Amino acid sequence: MRDAVLIIDLSNYSYEIEHRPNLFEEWIGGVGVAVQLLKEQMNPKADPLTEENVIVFATGPFTPAYPLASKTVALFKSPLTGNLGESHAGGRTATSIANAGYGAIVIKGKSRKPVYLVIENGKVHFKDGRALWSIPDSLVVGRILAENEPGRGIRTVMRIGGAGEKLVRYACVTTETYRHFGRLGLGAVFGSKRLKAIIVRGRKKYVPADGKKFREVYDEIFKKAIESDAMKKYHLLGTAANILPLNELNSLPTRNLQSARFENAEEISGEALAEHNLGRRIACSHCPIACIHLATLRIPYENEPYFYKTIMISYDYELIYSLCSMVGVGSRDGLLRLIHKVESYGLDAISTGVCLAWATEALEKGILSEKDTIIKLSFGDIKGYLKAIDYLYEQPNDFYRHLAMGVEHASDVYGGKVFALAFGGNEMPGYHTGYAAHLGYATGLRHSHLDSAGYSIDQKEKSLTPKELIDKLIAEECWRQVLSSLVVCFFARKVYTSDVISKAFEPLGVEISEDELKKKGEEIYKEKLRLKVKMGFNPENLRFPKRIFETESLQGKLDEKFIEEAKKYYVRSVNEVIGLGSSPHYTLITSE
Repeated sequence: MRDAVLIIDLSNYSYEIEHRPNLFEEWIGGVGVAVQLLKEQMNPKADPLTEENVIVFATGPFTPAYPLASKTVALFKSPLTGNLGESHAGGRTATSIANAGYGAIVIKGKSRKPVYLVIENGKVHFKDGRALWSIPDSLVVGRILAENEPGRGIRTVMRIGGAGEKLVRYACVTTETYRHFGRLGLGAVFGSKRLKAIIVRGRKKYVPADGKKFREVYDEIFKKAIESDAMKKYHLLGTAANILPLNELNSLPTRNLQSARFENAEEISGEALAEHNLGRRIACSHCPIACIHLATLRIPYENEPYFYKTIMISYDYELIYSLCSMVGVGSRDGLLRLIHKVESYGLDAISTGVCLAWATEALEKGILSEKDTIIKLSFGDIKGYLKAIDYLYEQPNDFYRHLAMGVEHASDVYGGKVFALAFGGNEMPGYHTGYAAHLGYATGLRHSHLDSAGYSIDQKEKSLTPKELIDKLIAEECWRQVLSSLVVCFFARKVYTSDVISKAFEPLGVEISEDELKKKGEEIYKEKLRLKVKMGFNPENLRFPKRIFETESLQGKLDEKFIEEAKKYYVRSVNEVIGLGSSPHYTLITSE
């Protein structure tokens, strides 16, 4: 088990390495360990954009041992929600951290000048980042670092763009070229610390305790991943395959959820992108699936006919939802141009799309004026949205400064709360399937669709009571704490079932039963919830946007009374965890 924790203090440019075998033994790794380190290192009442905030990166015990255990989890205090921030990224970050010899990296303090970090051979180099600061394009920053720092093929390059420097509350951190710590504003935390980038490289080898048994289990996981139906969807079309089914189910949020069906869904579907735009597929480190789909976009040079710059752009369902149907854009070329602009500045695509959709409707309804938006925003206007994204970075007036703080904040200032689509302060993901989806966004500890996959429950079970639904959502989220502690890609959840996980631990010299795994998931969930409450989370204050009750979904129009009853039951379950009431019983779900 990898038990080294690297602690970096930007305030005095120092670092230390602690060996914490008991910590990793008790809390597995990943999010389980990260929660404990965040509790130790950070005041829960800290301002997210001050030096008191702390970032924890953590990998799991299956990194880099087994396929698909390729994620890194980041925990921090979110500047978007003012509460617990958690984001996962693929790419090469996890294997680079593990091969450098660390189970977790803690970053605290604030640099006096822009810096970037290079972590290698048990050392941390604090490098002058002033030449990189104020370069707004995160892709350019990544290329500069890649060309000037050694370690190609074994390193990770994490960095921010202009949005992080300008403290846009939903700025992301890009890792390598096509992966991100996307949600909840880690990029703004980097910016507040004057941290432009982190490079990690290492060459340590992984040696299992039982090589023969390890090979057997490895082969079983690999074969299950590539030969079963568990992950074929992700390789063939990727999550973009969801566009047409969700549109058919009346569940694809369109024009700020004024509708749940988009007339141009065929044009922006995964099938259309694969046929007309797909350039290649790539994979995260130690993954045989290659779910990252890259489209080609030709950008003409000004005043140079027949000369083009061709770039590769990654796309998936959430980007198509947020930058196409949500803002009424119905062309693939428009989608790719918007993605490229968002990627360049280092913005979270979901939050950006939802904020622009709200602003467009608010302008249509007269809540905003063109003096606020500077340009006329209208659904489907690609050029207008490209310029608005520039303004989110440039922040030329008060309106864009407020919009850069998220749709919840902007609607507090200007109005339009009824159609401000945020849950727990985080902008809505792309599923209007029914009760489970929206309750999942609200009650999930990240306020994410991947916390508990409510959109899947909506499609499979339509007769659950409010109590049964909350129990099911929490049970699934408890199990996902195990996956997030390993740290296994959620796309592989049908591969990494509880029996496979228990078996996979054995060659690593660890015995843990399926029942023990399930209990550990519950414990980690409760620890995370307690930390969230200490940071100020109050389930009584959860808001459900009125718009979700106005627009038909897969389950028809949603009943506010059902949501309210479910919320009351959830509040009681939270109170039990923090010692204030009676608890429901959760039957853990171990595969989806």
